[in-house]
Amino acid sequence: MSLSEWLNTKRNISIKQTFDEINLKVPEGLWIKCDSCGLLMYYKTLNKNSKVCPKCTHHFPTSSQERIKQLLDYNSWQPINYNLASTDPLGFSDRKLYSSRLMDMKSKTGLFDAVQTGIGSINQIELGFGIMDFRFMGGSMGSVVGEKLTRLIEYSTKNNLPIIILCASGGARMQEGMLSLMQMAKISSALYKHREKHLPYFTVLTSPTTGGVTASFAMLGDIIIAEPKALIAFAGRRVIEQTIKEDLPKNFQTSEYLFKHGFIDMILSRLDLRKNLGQILSLYK
Repeated sequence: MSLSEWLNTKRNISIKQTFDEINLKVPEGLWIKCDSCGLLMYYKTLNKNSKVCPKCTHHFPTSSQERIKQLLDYNSWQPINYNLASTDPLGFSDRKLYSSRLMDMKSKTGLFDAVQTGIGSINQIELGFGIMDFRFMGGSMGSVVGEKLTRLIEYSTKNNLPIIILCASGGARMQEGMLSLMQMAKISSALYKHREKHLPYFTVLTSPTTGGVTASFAMLGDIIIAEPKALIAFAGRRVIEQTIKEDLPKNFQTSEYLFKHGFIDMILSRLDLRKNLGQILSLYK
């Protein structure tokens, strides 16, 4: 090895050691890159902006706990049926026992199931509030999700409260079979009784809202709102294309496409959602 090659080798080793030392000092999760525009930003900056990219307005996924803070009046949230949790009625297992999956999800998310329900207020207007959380088994609708939403609707009907449900779901929970599919009719029936009392019901469709949730309560709102570029669908794109033997438009199953074709009423940025919901609720007082 020549002298110049030896010096270059030592220089590269020194640079690598320097970067290794820097990497050791930088905490994980400090920076995040936008999936849409590639902007690298400080994580706290993204959180302060309600997890909306400040450059391209891409809406990052957000938890049900964060939704409560973003939308409801401070300290107004009162959870109901919080401890309701799924069991394993069918003894289902695939690569993993369903009961084990539930335990893992509870540990990772701090939730008992894929929806939080409770009473809160927006601009001092009291309402029933349900927030689905995609982190818990893809926001899938099992018997507990259906039961909690039904009880929320029944409570709101009894107490003459409007209802807002934020939807985020991959559809019905296959691990509970027919018990999961039954929830579509159960929730829809409770909403019918709520409507008979002329009480308002609004849905907010976030990305993704699919399957049995889309086929039932997500599309039954008096006003249906969606976040920008949200995936909203019943069946998957590939399934539809294989069935009809045609290629679908690129923006098919986005909130913009559905708005253009009259399936939803408005598209609102997460940054404007609280203000607009407050204005809409004030019309029903």
